[in-house]
Amino acid sequence: MIPVSGAAHHRKAIAHLKRVDPVMAEVIARVGKCTLGVRSEGTHFDALIRSIVYQQLSGKAAATIHGRVVAMIGEGEPAAGKVLATSHELLRSAGLSNQKASYVRNLAQHVVEGSLPVYALHELSDDDIVDALIQVKGIGRWSAQVFLMFRLGRPDVLPDLDLGVQKGIQRAYRLRKLPTPKQVQARGRKWAPYRTVASWYMWRVLELP
Repeated sequence: MIPVSGAAHHRKAIAHLKRVDPVMAEVIARVGKCTLGVRSEGTHFDALIRSIVYQQLSGKAAATIHGRVVAMIGEGEPAAGKVLATSHELLRSAGLSNQKASYVRNLAQHVVEGSLPVYALHELSDDDIVDALIQVKGIGRWSAQVFLMFRLGRPDVLPDLDLGVQKGIQRAYRLRKLPTPKQVQARGRKWAPYRTVASWYMWRVLELP
């Protein structure tokens, strides 16, 4: 599979999207080149910890807290065990909310107990990855879809719950109301098998003047 960050994939995706959807063709012309990439450093566990820390926080604040958490638990495969060896209070002292500290511990517990095959997630199908991740408190379907897109580079993901994608569709297609998740899925069917790139363009359309 060509990753979504590959130029060859972008070219194929753009050609398909322009062919099947004239509105998308107009958006692509206005936004320009696709620069979608994946965050490949570290382990999948590290990426999920980062995802939990960054939820509902501004970039700078999240980066500071994430840095403290990493300094505390390290990175790589030993990190899950280190989370469980770290008290809830100590995790909170890094700046995590009470809820997020419990989410981080719940994630680590699933990994250590083996109920979440975190280091083999890339071997699973998209649906199986979502089903595996939503077992963890604090990781819902939206977070799982973002993991598929920006960690694993899966090419055909449409985050129908994402407010940015909904607003992008509303603006691009001049809709009176914000589309529902079901309406997002219906509109995005023609974009398959390149719905990840299509979603990226829906986010970018909101940045246009």
